[in-house]
Amino acid sequence: MITKCLFPVAGYGTRFLPATKAQPKEMLPILTKPLIQYGVEEALDAGMKNIAFVTGRNKRAIEDHFDITYELEDQISGTSKESKLDSIRELIEQCTFSYTRQTYMRGLGDAILTGETLIGDKPFGVILADDLCIGEPDGIMAQMVRIHERHRCSIIAVEEVPAEEVNKYGIISGQPLDEGCIRVERMVEKPAPQDAPSNLAIIGRYILTPDIFDILRNTPPGKNGELQITDALQTQAANGKVIAYRFKGRRFDCGSVEGFVAATNFFFDHQRAVQ
Repeated sequence: MITKCLFPVAGYGTRFLPATKAQPKEMLPILTKPLIQYGVEEALDAGMKNIAFVTGRNKRAIEDHFDITYELEDQISGTSKESKLDSIRELIEQCTFSYTRQTYMRGLGDAILTGETLIGDKPFGVILADDLCIGEPDGIMAQMVRIHERHRCSIIAVEEVPAEEVNKYGIISGQPLDEGCIRVERMVEKPAPQDAPSNLAIIGRYILTPDIFDILRNTPPGKNGELQITDALQTQAANGKVIAYRFKGRRFDCGSVEGFVAATNFFFDHQRAVQ
């Protein structure tokens, strides 16, 4: 059983300046809940109770969010507002949280390698909180756990994107299997449209086997001089050890203003519909 999930949260969130000048982008709220909480809830839904954060400067608010705030709880104790903390209390009670810092921003691969000290030698999940996902009916990470149990290798979530947007993503190609799975043969980080092997884009959900750490250590910097997780995964894929999964559900790119607004509208409409 996979019990650990890694959250790389050290990025600066420059697309949301000035809002992210002094607060983590992961703490931006969709309605009344920050992005990072949606991600941790998805991890817990998949059975991952050990939550590991790779953080950076100005990320203290994330640590404070997943902790008790005695003064606030005392102020609202016994009032109608007390129930508003039920969801975060549940996470605090059921999960353990650990933190380490990424000193320099050298890409997602470097962030994952920095998290090795928190993960150890077992398979683990990775969630990028920028990608807010809604599974149908189960969470995306829970779906991926079932795929991993069958194939026992690294699993990456993919979805089709417009051809003109492939240069924003890692793009894969390979041999179709069953249940929305593809055995990956090729991965290209942010290709030009004419160089893309397909329009299947990797999104911010991974299950990685622990050999990825040694592979990352021996992977040279790639696109933009950063350590790319797609380059390390390509090494695994060369041995048939990466499965891409076309998940059942919907993803919002909350790293962009457009996606953030779309997610806010979606959750607002959903909340209004159930009231």
